[in-house]
Amino acid sequence: MSHEGRVSHRSAAGVGGKDHAVVAGQLGRVPQPMSRVMARCSFGYPAVVENLPYDGDGRPFPTLYYCTCPTLVAAVARRESAGEVTAWTRRLAGDEDLRAAVAAATAATRRRRRLLARRCTAGQLDSGASLTTGIGGVRDPGAIKCLHAHVAHALAHPGYRLGEAVLDELDEPWCRDRRCAAWLPGAA
Repeated sequence: MSHEGRVSHRSAAGVGGKDHAVVAGQLGRVPQPMSRVMARCSFGYPAVVENLPYDGDGRPFPTLYYCTCPTLVAAVARRESAGEVTAWTRRLAGDEDLRAAVAAATAATRRRRRLLARRCTAGQLDSGASLTTGIGGVRDPGAIKCLHAHVAHALAHPGYRLGEAVLDELDEPWCRDRRCAAWLPGAA
């Protein structure tokens, strides 16, 4: 299913300025080092970012694509609280095509993280071990730890079947009130 109209897919180099300020506000903390905004909400604010695999001190961060939109994060959390991680794990085990889609996305995630690791200037405190993980930092593509990471992957790469199916099940994944404008520099 297409999610056009709800999100846009833009790949700007680096995340700085207004986008960095909004992501920090969305998360309520200084974000991990990010390479780019992968998807934006209909208001143009970051919804999914691509994280670098290591911070400036060489500490690993296992999640490549990360949901930052608070409304989206809350909608996915409601599904997770309702037991959907277990339900999706069962669906994955019983659906060969779905397993193939997750395996392909996992392989792409590993490749991208290895490429991004070249941009990290600090040593890797884990000697590169985290670069072998897949979606959401999981080593086994048959295991689902977090639906957020699968939704983020689908928004970063439209067509990712598992993430798009989860996204289609969400009630009100996007706000209607431009709430992220509050984190723009100079906002009252």
